[in-house]
Amino acid sequence: MECVHFDAGECRSCTLMEVPHERQVRDLEAQVRDVLAGVVADSCWEASFVGAESAFRNKAKLAVGGTKEEPTFGILDGDRRGVSLPECGLYEPPLKAALDTLVPAVAELGLVPFDVRARQGELKHLIVTGAPAGELMVRFVLRSPGQVPRIRRGLPALREAVPGLKVVSVNIQPEHKAVLEGEEEIGLTEEASLPMTLDDITFHLRPRSFFQTNTEVAAALYRTARTWVAEADPASVLDLYCGVGGFALNAALAPGRGRRVHGVEIAPDAVASAQRSAAEGGLDATFAVGDARVLTEIDHELVVVNPPRRGIGEDLCAAIELAAPEHVVYSSCNSTTLAKDLAMVPGYRVVRAQLFHMFPQTEHHEVMLRLERIRSR
Repeated sequence: MECVHFDAGECRSCTLMEVPHERQVRDLEAQVRDVLAGVVADSCWEASFVGAESAFRNKAKLAVGGTKEEPTFGILDGDRRGVSLPECGLYEPPLKAALDTLVPAVAELGLVPFDVRARQGELKHLIVTGAPAGELMVRFVLRSPGQVPRIRRGLPALREAVPGLKVVSVNIQPEHKAVLEGEEEIGLTEEASLPMTLDDITFHLRPRSFFQTNTEVAAALYRTARTWVAEADPASVLDLYCGVGGFALNAALAPGRGRRVHGVEIAPDAVASAQRSAAEGGLDATFAVGDARVLTEIDHELVVVNPPRRGIGEDLCAAIELAAPEHVVYSSCNSTTLAKDLAMVPGYRVVRAQLFHMFPQTEHHEVMLRLERIRSR
């Protein structure tokens, strides 16, 4: 992959840009296997899933800088000044094409960019998510709600510029700290969610719902999990940190006997999205708002965990070890915390392991393991 912004020294977000893609994959495989060497035998590893090295991102997170007359959409440099990135080779083609017309239309709204150094202005970020069908969700991150009426008045112009625009919202982030978004979300369109179809499941992404940014690799991750669930064929599945239901809905569709599937997620919007997908698909899956970290009772044959980078931690590991479900599927974006968690569930052994090259051009990764309960002899 080549990038004019990287070559010009304007953007260094892709830290491995100068490393050939095949070598990136080999190095990442070696790194992850080394971290997990004490708990994952070499024989457990399956071939890594590797997608495209470019044009894979379904989301653009654009920092806004510059002035009201000449805003920049891209990143902030070391001095916190805005740098325009009019093109990025990571974006999926439909998303890139939409940004070509959306960004100028947003600039015409006359919003004042937030100046980090002076702590003045309003528009901090523009977050754009694109679905495979070409529809878009656009979020304006503002310092205060004062400019919401201006954006609302500009919706017709935005829709004219980008016919696929489906969901528009404003997120209010008043604090001056390194947090992308705040707690308050204001919807500006009748539609509140973006349909995101992967294989045979349509997810409904609300503005504050997490979803993997690599569509192709995310679909492969869920297909693999469905296969592993089918192999275990449990009577019940518990999906912790379930988000919009990626693993739970695929578990409900996995071949085998009928099974009870339940998902737990701390974000109410994500739970609402998962419930809608289950209802539309006629799937036997229920979802509830809850904090997986404090879960104490587990009554399922297979447990799926897909935590943030910090891992699932001591308490949840103890709960799993005590409940002793027959199978665990663990999807992790941090092999170091994954190794720590595995050390706290000595009653399990890893039987399947696979790396998913979710974030090309970086050292980030996604790895998924299937664990089985060790039976005493």
